[in-house]
Amino acid sequence: MAVIRPACVEDAGRCAQIYAPFVENSWVSFETEAPDASEIARRIAIARQTHDWLVAEQDGGIAGYAYGSSHRERRAYRQSCDVTVYVDPACARSGIGSALYAALFESLAKSGKHAVFAGVALPNAASLALHKALGFTSVGVYHEVGWKMGAWRDVQWLEKLL
Repeated sequence: MAVIRPACVEDAGRCAQIYAPFVENSWVSFETEAPDASEIARRIAIARQTHDWLVAEQDGGIAGYAYGSSHRERRAYRQSCDVTVYVDPACARSGIGSALYAALFESLAKSGKHAVFAGVALPNAASLALHKALGFTSVGVYHEVGWKMGAWRDVQWLEKLL
């Protein structure tokens, strides 16, 4: 069973390792260059100030992470946020993504967040299934919003009220 805990900057290297294949080998992330550990450490520090960044430890190592970030900059959006989860493919479908999200949603709700949003680059049946299983509903699709891996990519947006 995974242990979910707040991330620290020392976790950045492993989080960067988990994230890199999603950036470099798929359209799951719209980043085009994988961030290094120092950039991930910076992101962890920022996320922990206002939202949260959690990691799942399993068998002595980090198997995945989830975090919240600002949804939009205007003040009226302050109780809403975007959420993201990444799990090492070797640990996929083991419940780690669900556990990370459950802990993240609890943390975000305690901090006053009301709604969470997730963007899923299509196609991605596994991510859509995870989000729907956790109570997200679709709010629409941005068509051809990103160019990656030689093609236009759509993003389905989902929401969940906490």
